[in-house]
Amino acid sequence: MGRSTGDDMILSYNDVVLRRSDLDILSGPHFLNDRIIEFYLSYLSSRYPSDNIFLVPPSIAFWLQNCSDEETLKSFVEPLNLPAKDLVIFPVNNNDDPMIAEAGSHWSLLLFYRTAKVFVHHDSFRGLNCPFSKKLYKAIKSFMGNLDSDVRYLEDQSSPQQQNGYDCGLFVTAIASVICSWYANSDPGDDEEHIWFSDVKEQVTPWNVSKMRSEILSLIEGLMSAK
Repeated sequence: MGRSTGDDMILSYNDVVLRRSDLDILSGPHFLNDRIIEFYLSYLSSRYPSDNIFLVPPSIAFWLQNCSDEETLKSFVEPLNLPAKDLVIFPVNNNDDPMIAEAGSHWSLLLFYRTAKVFVHHDSFRGLNCPFSKKLYKAIKSFMGNLDSDVRYLEDQSSPQQQNGYDCGLFVTAIASVICSWYANSDPGDDEEHIWFSDVKEQVTPWNVSKMRSEILSLIEGLMSAK
C-alpha cells in the first residue's frame, strides 16, 4: 500500500473528484473552491434530472468567460447544446487570469431562462461580480439559440447578501438549489413576472445559508459511506 499524501481522493461522484482538503474547507469558515461547487451542482443535476436544465461546471463557465478566440469558443460551446436548454446555471468567478487556477476571491451566479428570455445575475456581495457576469453573458448570448433581440440581462437587486467575506460559494449553492426546486415545481407557462425571485428572497436566508456547509459535508460523508 502506498503512503498517504495527506490529500487523498475521498470520493468520485459523477465526473467530480473530491479530496480530503475539501472536507477541511467545509469544516471551517473558508472560501469554497471549484471542486466543492462542481460537486454540489452535479448533485443538483442528479436530484432534479431534466433535459431542460444544465448546471455548468465552474471550470467550463470560467473558460467560456475568458476565451478570447471566437472560433475556438464556438467549437467548444456547440457540443454543450445550449439551445436545447430552458434553464442554464453558470457559476461566475472574478478570476480574470486564465493562466492562474483558483485565483478568484468571489463567486456569484448567472442564470439563463429561455421561457422568460432573460439572463439574471445573483450576487451576494453588492454586485462585485457584475463585470465578470456581463463578460460571460456577452460571450455566450449568441450561442443560446434563436432568441429575439429583446432578450434581457438583469442584476437581481433583491439577491440575499452575505454577512462575511467567505460565504459567497454557499450562496451560490443555496440559490442554485432553490432555483432548481422552483423550476421542477413551476408552471411551464410562467413568464418573467413569475420566476424565482421571491423563492430566493424567502428561502436563501442567513440561517439557511449557514447550514449549507454541514449539509454539503453530510452529503459527501453519506456518499462516502455508501461506497
